[in-house]
Amino acid sequence: MIIIGLLVIAVGAFCQSSSYVPINKIKGWSWESYWLVQGVFAWLLFPLVGALVAVPAGESLWTLFASNPKASLLTMLFGMLWGVGGLTFGLSMRYLGVALGQSLALGTCAGLGAILGPVFTGHASDLTSAVIIGVVVTLIGIAIIGIAGAMKSAALPEEEKKKAVKDFNFGKGIAVALLAGFMSACFNIGLSFGEPLKWAATPDIFAGLPATMLVTFGGFITNAAYCLHQNRKNHTFGDYRQGRLWGNNIVFCCLAGLLWYSQFFGLSLGKGFLANYPTLITFSWCILMALNVVFSNVWGIILKEWKGVSKKTVLVLVIGIVVLIISTFLPQLL
Repeated sequence: MIIIGLLVIAVGAFCQSSSYVPINKIKGWSWESYWLVQGVFAWLLFPLVGALVAVPAGESLWTLFASNPKASLLTMLFGMLWGVGGLTFGLSMRYLGVALGQSLALGTCAGLGAILGPVFTGHASDLTSAVIIGVVVTLIGIAIIGIAGAMKSAALPEEEKKKAVKDFNFGKGIAVALLAGFMSACFNIGLSFGEPLKWAATPDIFAGLPATMLVTFGGFITNAAYCLHQNRKNHTFGDYRQGRLWGNNIVFCCLAGLLWYSQFFGLSLGKGFLANYPTLITFSWCILMALNVVFSNVWGIILKEWKGVSKKTVLVLVIGIVVLIISTFLPQLL
């Protein structure tokens, strides 16, 4: 069961790390326009479909949320805070690229999310020594990858950086990525507050999907407000009137949204298989983030973001990836 659970989470992580690839196929739209449209799929439609899978016969999501208003409100509130992380997360990709941007943002998110979720909900006792060690090793692996990124930034001439990442800005990217990671940790805090939002009749593998939908709905509110503000500020509402682009762009926005949501659908399914292993349940958020970093750097290599760097830099990158892979199994071995 452990291997199956970890594999399911890994598939979700791979999908999430791939979700920014379709965005590169979007044509003629500003950042705020395609971010909003893909968000409709990622944070509204697909989470709703996932949540409906969890509803037993004769029940409804509205009844579930209304029966526990405090948990529902807190879950959505932390989703709105996570939404700020989602906005800056996208910007971290813009300034640092897929590999380094996701590594730094997800590293901060992994550590804080795994620890603050149990702390905020009064379950600090779940943070066993095995979980803490796993979090520390995960952060070490991500820090090593961050060092590789810094080495890359120092060694490459400006024109080479721009070829891989058009808007590359190391200083601004670092600040944005750290903020993104801090706020993105609110997703797991929201899931922790959403633990009561499930039915006894729902299989364990689907039990967390209603709470996931509330978190992403909160995030959509934040992102939609910002994107519409940017549309107004930048006079880009005209993007939505370019009928000739909708066919192409809607397909890739939908694909990006589906791939992004797959990580949390996979997390719910994976935790269902790990239900008898409380240490891994607590550590599952960190596992997801660590695997996201691993796969995002694989995509970074495929997209030639590491092209032209020294063998020493590549070695440091590989060491960081290996440490992250080890960290996903470590808590169960201790």
